[in-house]
This record gives sequence, C-alpha cells and structure tokens, in this order.
Amino acid sequence: MMFRATVLTLYPEMFPGALGLSLAGRAMERGDWALEAVQIRDFATDKHRTVDDTPAGGGAGMVMRADILAKAIDHASSEGDERPRILMSPRGKPLTQERVRELAAGPGAVILCGRFEGVDQRVIDARELEEISVGDFILSGGEPAALVLLDAVVRLLPGVMGNEVSGEEESFEGGLLEHPHYTRPQEFEGRAIPEVLTSGNHGKIAKWRRAEAEKLTEARRPDLWVGRVKKKL
Repeated sequence: MMFRATVLTLYPEMFPGALGLSLAGRAMERGDWALEAVQIRDFATDKHRTVDDTPAGGGAGMVMRADILAKAIDHASSEGDERPRILMSPRGKPLTQERVRELAAGPGAVILCGRFEGVDQRVIDARELEEISVGDFILSGGEPAALVLLDAVVRLLPGVMGNEVSGEEESFEGGLLEHPHYTRPQEFEGRAIPEVLTSGNHGKIAKWRRAEAEKLTEARRPDLWVGRVKKKL
C-alpha cells in the first residue's frame, strides 16, 4: 500500500519543497509515497477565482468559503477514499508522535491548508476535517505546517530510514525526550565524552541513557513528565 498525500492549497508551488530532498525525496522517486498539490482556486466559480469572503458578524480579515473548499475536498477525496481529511489549524489538537505513527500506518492523507482568518466552520463539520496544530504559534498559512506533518510521517514509512532502530529511540517515542548524543573527537574544548559511553558495558549505557532522558524530560517538558507519572499511578 502506497502512502498518498493530497494537499489542498492556494500555493501548490510550495510543494514538494523540502520533501523533494534527502530521505523523503529519494523515497518519492522510488515510489514509496506520492504527493499531489491541488490548487484550491481551480474550484472557484467567478472570473477572479475568489475563494474567500468577509466574516459573518463582522471583524477583521477574510474567511475561506465553505462551498469552494467542499468542491476541492470532494475532488481530492472521492467516495470510498479511506484517507483522513486533515485541516492544519492553530486551534487543532497538537500533533503527536503517536498520531504521526497512526498516519504512517495508513493509506495517506488529504490535507487542507488554511489561509486568511480561517475556514468556514460548516465545511469543517460537513467534511469531518480533523484539525491538527504543529505548535502554539501562528503561521501565515497551513502550508509550512503541512510540510512538517508530512516530513514526520514519511520518514516512518517502511524503507525510508536507513536504520529502522533509530526511529524507535528518538524523542517522544517512549514518552521521553531523547538522551544526549556524543561522537569523536574524544575531547572537545576540555569536554570529554561521558566515560560510561566508552565502557563497552551496554547495560550501563542503556541505564545511563534512560536516566539522562528522564532528567531532560522532567526539566524541559514537565507536561510530558507529569503525564508519565500519572500513567504509572
């Protein structure tokens, strides 16, 4: 089963962008996954290809129209398409590694990139869009967020990463941030590689890495740490 991503956007030229390079780009060339960028304006009905209008109730900015977006979504996701429909949105649920793995195990995704003040709520409801956020900040549009989501997913597809084990030992995989890494030279500006890492004792190394991961998580991401503690209770 090939992972197929369809991105609905006002700026299709932004894709594949970085996804056409490195691991993701080589995987695309091999046919491990496919990406299609669809221009939302192609579904507008007036000569100016208008996709937005003033917000009901007044206020600043413009809102993307439900009727235009519905046509674009229906074009990209016909009846029987089992791919989840995603709206990149700052008010969405935070993207997690768990959700990334779920998406990587599926057939792909249809991703809507919002612009302006937002998207008419009626199309979100009518097309059952899953709202996902990549962080507590505002971007100029959903395109950079879509690139982030797809990069996280594609690297987990079978055969994309050279070392499959590396994907299992990264931050968030076990609910912890990743432990520190070291490599040659043995000493750098008076700082030496921790002695345990050169001991050859794999049991001690694993224990040290676990302890460092827990220390980092508690210090930098207390939200993750509290969540782990609650699960153990």
